[in-house]
Amino acid sequence: MTASGKIVSGVRTFVADVTEGFLEITHNSFALIGLAVAFAVIALTARPDLRQAGEEQLMDWLRARQVQMLGMSVEPEASERATAANPKDLPKEQAAVTFWLSKKYRVAPEPLSVLVAEAYDIGARAKIDPTLILAIMAIESSFNPFAQSSVGAQGLMQVMTRVHTDKYQSFGGHFAAFDPVSNLRVGVKVLQECIARAGSVEGGLRYYVGAANLPDDGGYAAKVLAEHFRLRQVAGGRAMPTNPPPTLSTQAPIQVVPVMTPTTPSAPSAAADKVALLSGL
Repeated sequence: MTASGKIVSGVRTFVADVTEGFLEITHNSFALIGLAVAFAVIALTARPDLRQAGEEQLMDWLRARQVQMLGMSVEPEASERATAANPKDLPKEQAAVTFWLSKKYRVAPEPLSVLVAEAYDIGARAKIDPTLILAIMAIESSFNPFAQSSVGAQGLMQVMTRVHTDKYQSFGGHFAAFDPVSNLRVGVKVLQECIARAGSVEGGLRYYVGAANLPDDGGYAAKVLAEHFRLRQVAGGRAMPTNPPPTLSTQAPIQVVPVMTPTTPSAPSAAADKVALLSGL
């Protein structure tokens, strides 16, 4: 064999050896990767805590990437915390009340629909007309769940939180005063007690505003009952203006509202009368 033939043969042998070695290394690498994946799957199956930790790390990394891309934090569960629902899903009467209140008080109908549905539900259980409950919210806070008066009445129904702290314990504490549904439920409980104590709706409203022992309540009961009258008309399918003339606030007929059998009234103390106060009068 000539020298050139030997060189060609040697090159061929070298290339063959390199190719065979590369294939063997590749085969072994895939095998090692397969074994690593298999061991990882077995470990994650046997150790749920490791799987959970890995998932959390992956989610944290994905959120961090989203924050970098969007320039703000991402909270896909935020909509679940919102007190809102589709008003079109409500019964016809409740939907009519929701849209009328939304237009009059310039509040989005979605959060209002939750409050209206809750007022109807708790009103049936407390034996109080739901439109009376909504009328109190309208006059007290104009449906602002974060409202606070100068004397400390808070939330939708302007309940004196420091007086009724015990009523908020079932909702996690006094900060629940600013949760719309919790405030509504506590306010209805206070209203129920006031009506039972006074023996009438109008008298109960005077207790509610803290004016039971005063010569007059500043027109509070008349305002609430007037709004109650308008809401009853809307609930009944009648068209009502969203900006009625002021004279209606003292001329609307008082509606009969079912109440619990009143207990025998006792002489109230000055502190007990201040169960809830109206803001903005």
